Amino acid sequence: MTIRNLPTQPWTRDYQSILDELEVDPGGGLDLGEVSARRNRFGPNLLRSTQPRRPWNILGDQFKGLIPLLLVIAAVLALAFGNLVETAAIGAALIINAMIGFFTEFRAVRSMEALTKLNKVTAKVLREGGIQELSAADLVPGDVVVIDGGDLVTADLRLIEANKLEAGEAALTGESVPVSKALSALDESTPLAERYNMLFKGTSVTRGSGKGVVVAGGMDTELGRISSLVREAEEEKTPLEKRLDRLGRRLVWVTMAIGVLVAVTGLISGKETLLVIETAIALAVAAIPEGLPIVATLALARGMRRMARHNALVNRLSAIETLGSTNVIFTDKTGTLTENRMTVRRVILDSGEFNMIDADEGSQDAKSGDNALPNLAENTLLRGALEVGVLCNNASLARDPDDSDEEPVGDPLEIALLEAGARFGIFRDELLEKVPEVREDAFDSDSKMMATVHGGGEGYRTAVKGAPEPVVETCTRIRTEEGGREWGDEEREAWLEVNRRLAADGFRVLALAGKHGHREDDPPYRNLEFLGMVALLDPPRGEVPQAVSACRAAGIRVVMATGDQPETARYMAQAVGLVDGEPDEVVLGKELLSPEASSEEDRRRFLKASIFARVSPENKLELIELHQREGSVVAMTGDGVNDAPALKKADIGVAMGRRGTQSAKETADMVLLDDSFGTIVVAIEYGRAILNNIRKFILFLLSGNVGEILIVSLAWAADAPLPLLPLQILYLNMIGDVFPALALGVGGGEPGDKIRRPLSLKERILTRRHWGFICVHGLMIASTVLGAFSIALLPLGMTVPRAVTISFLTLSFSRLWHVFNMRDAGSNLLSNEITRNPFIWQALALCVALLSAAVYVPGLSEILHLVKPGVSGWLLILFMSLLPLIPAQILITFGLVDTRASSEDDTR
Repeated sequence: MTIRNLPTQPWTRDYQSILDELEVDPGGGLDLGEVSARRNRFGPNLLRSTQPRRPWNILGDQFKGLIPLLLVIAAVLALAFGNLVETAAIGAALIINAMIGFFTEFRAVRSMEALTKLNKVTAKVLREGGIQELSAADLVPGDVVVIDGGDLVTADLRLIEANKLEAGEAALTGESVPVSKALSALDESTPLAERYNMLFKGTSVTRGSGKGVVVAGGMDTELGRISSLVREAEEEKTPLEKRLDRLGRRLVWVTMAIGVLVAVTGLISGKETLLVIETAIALAVAAIPEGLPIVATLALARGMRRMARHNALVNRLSAIETLGSTNVIFTDKTGTLTENRMTVRRVILDSGEFNMIDADEGSQDAKSGDNALPNLAENTLLRGALEVGVLCNNASLARDPDDSDEEPVGDPLEIALLEAGARFGIFRDELLEKVPEVREDAFDSDSKMMATVHGGGEGYRTAVKGAPEPVVETCTRIRTEEGGREWGDEEREAWLEVNRRLAADGFRVLALAGKHGHREDDPPYRNLEFLGMVALLDPPRGEVPQAVSACRAAGIRVVMATGDQPETARYMAQAVGLVDGEPDEVVLGKELLSPEASSEEDRRRFLKASIFARVSPENKLELIELHQREGSVVAMTGDGVNDAPALKKADIGVAMGRRGTQSAKETADMVLLDDSFGTIVVAIEYGRAILNNIRKFILFLLSGNVGEILIVSLAWAADAPLPLLPLQILYLNMIGDVFPALALGVGGGEPGDKIRRPLSLKERILTRRHWGFICVHGLMIASTVLGAFSIALLPLGMTVPRAVTISFLTLSFSRLWHVFNMRDAGSNLLSNEITRNPFIWQALALCVALLSAAVYVPGLSEILHLVKPGVSGWLLILFMSLLPLIPAQILITFGLVDTRASSEDDTR
């Protein structure tokens, strides 16, 4: 009879009790009948994969939002009243926008999916008395898995054997160095990163060998639990989507109010029903910025392409602007802020402390005035220590350092020791020719030391490295410049204090020891001579300090949330400039979810903190939600499986493309193909510029729309002929507006735009000041158009069709010249971000050609009910269309109106 439940908290019990509960013989494994029963009970060892976005889903997304809804309403109204041409024109606007968005996002989604192809993973399993190599999906609880260095762990295992076993768990826990494994039971409260008797699905074995019994598979594993968090995490709308929705809701009410007002007043006053319908449609079309979705989509699509050229692959169009609104970035430490590569930073000997990174490499460890690398010819103790680190080593460096495809092999700590020796001309191969290795006493998780014995010369030579406490305890002597001498308890304690000081600074510390002239069979850890300590650090990526500084200058907080030790997190925060001066308090992950953490004081403390250590995936979700509830726009960067839930929950998730796991890349909105934190700064610059451009082209579009509404409304109120017809307005909104607005959307912006403060989530895309800008310019445009219409009808005595043509073209050219009013207040009149934008001039030329075609091309002019204005008409059009530009430019030059919002208008 098969087992019914999985073992609970297997790390808290001895492995024999786990084997008994799982009813498995560790020497023979399960039989095939039991395997089949357990697979039926627990299912295959598979994670539920993320469903790719289907083409129809991508297409459907293009019709979401209130602006497309308004277009649908306008089309339905036109169809209901029999205006088939207007219906077809509005439908064309919808389809054009949908196709542009669809093809752009479809390409991006397929590019993201190409990054996440999986390889088949196998495992060596003990079944029916023999070892079989099987697909990882076939594992069931109770299977005994054989583990060797380099293997991927395919299920959660409770170890039953561990021979010098170490595992790299950075992707799951954030721990930056391999974790030594042991068999003894642990306390129930032991955090995931410290469960030394377990191996977890999704991690890898870096060293040693062993066996483990499967205690959880598939979605029951720690990796599966995180995968569930990803599925449960609520995906946030981007700030742009929220702002456009708010704007759309306002326009819905405006459109409905205008339609109702025209219908009621028209019917009450006894006007013809056909005229009432025609006027209502004209006002409805005038109120809707038909070109807005198209321009927004194209502006974001161009931003997407520009980002791709800068190694940032974007999954969703609207995500491209989110970093422009971001004011908090949560980042992991290992592999994101750091290189995920250990480096020897200091060597501490009896003769002094030596900096191992020269000034040109930006060392933060060098003593004041002592940035030069030491000279080995003058430091025999240092040479001896480096030789021990190189000899007591199983790693290997790349044979060709210039070959970027060839990577070092081995434990990161041992690779760092080899690299430290190599930079001083000490190479393991050359040393082994002089003192060949005779035997090795491998690293043991109990002794926490490793030794190699070497022959040649006078007797044998032993090299030892390990954790400082056991090495100091084992050594009977210390090597000084004068030679070896005995040492006492006080001196040992002084060295242990050095270890504690270095650990508090975030260093990983190794102690070195050795002896000469003994016999081959002499115990390796007897009569040792202490040499000193080596301080190692996973260094920050070169571009990170500058990127963090740029983020802070742009009003963005960078918060570190790592699974690593608090001391390491504190040091790294200071090294990359995340905090000023003395590092802030480090908050532990367990504090966030504790019952005592619900007070207002603790909430404020968590919001203020910039460093979080020993955090779990649940902690990251809690932190993101905490900041989002405060109105922050949160970005999350990461590369590990443990980052995936937070990547989804954040307003924008940013994954690392090279080192990122499949789960992280599938979940993220943006993937940094170069793994560079500095690329985020580029994204911020583009995001800020795009946000500013989107605001400008919305101002441009709505200023004209308000002008159109006023023109039709005032003519209606005066009982005059309509100066504009519905199809003319639609033609102008789709053709005469879209191209200048698109040119504004793809502009580069002013240099200051890139580092201005981010927009608050509470800030509307149009503030009270912006609506004032829209109304003032709309009124000026409406006044000149109605003036031109009146002059054409009365003093010049033109026919109504010709006067309507005059008003249409006056409005068209007034809106074209209005693009020059989109410059920032106080900018140079002749040289600014508008006049320097080549797309503006191309758009103006194209629009003039299209407007001329509307008048002079047969067929098109009949559909639009336009006639030739004549020479006098053209003179009137040009003069009247330029009139609004003059006062507007004066107001902008003196800073009296501005396309930007003031801080006090943020939330209005």
